[in-house]
Amino acid sequence: MRARIYKPAKTAMQSGTAKTKDWVLVFDPAERRSVDPLMGWTSSGDMQSQVRLHFETKEAALDYAASHGIDAVVTEPKPRKPVIRQRGYGENFVPHRRGAWTH
Repeated sequence: MRARIYKPAKTAMQSGTAKTKDWVLVFDPAERRSVDPLMGWTSSGDMQSQVRLHFETKEAALDYAASHGIDAVVTEPKPRKPVIRQRGYGENFVPHRRGAWTH
């Protein structure tokens, strides 16, 4: 049984870093998905594809995988440059602003 351990990136719909601090263990699919000929739905008999385990540290995820005999592959996250504005968001609303400001 193979699994992948990674730290999820933020989605395109979020501006913060919520749900990106934990490490996730996801099992690789054991069988291919099939398409139902009548309805066109995609299905699979693989129950492990529904399991998603969250850990606070990478070491905890690796310890869990080792203790349960799971062959795990770790994907390291790419470092992210912080987005810091020079004066901050509040600068948009100061009363002594130079120049016109419109939406």
